[in-house]
Amino acid sequence: MKKQFHLATLSLRIALAAGFISAVASRLSLWGKYSSGWKNFLDYTAQVNSFAPKSIIPFLAVASTVLETAIALFLIIGYKTRIASVVAAILTLFFGLAMAFSFGVKEPLDYSVFAASAGAFLLSAMPEYKYSIDDLLFKNANE
Repeated sequence: MKKQFHLATLSLRIALAAGFISAVASRLSLWGKYSSGWKNFLDYTAQVNSFAPKSIIPFLAVASTVLETAIALFLIIGYKTRIASVVAAILTLFFGLAMAFSFGVKEPLDYSVFAASAGAFLLSAMPEYKYSIDDLLFKNANE
């Protein structure tokens, strides 16, 4: 049972990271013809944040891209996993709330934004992170 728990935790780390990496890859046109591109991402950021002044939209777009990239990398390698998970949970929760405010609650529900947020919060509550740098550092500190 414990091994299944550790594999589930690893799977959650990878799934959350993959979602963030895919979104960043799309806005940076790394998915080829399937990419949204930066201009479309800026437009979407303005739509999602319809309540925000237009002047901060580029900042929000860049900040979310940097955060999502960092979160994904930290989750993949399992470094500072608890912190990365909390940041991921808060970022996706805010994104979901902004989507709900701007488009209605159906939109974030259709895209499982709140489920991703809950998964990240759950990951942050795990007692340990096997198969991670965190686990290696913990073992080395206790030897």
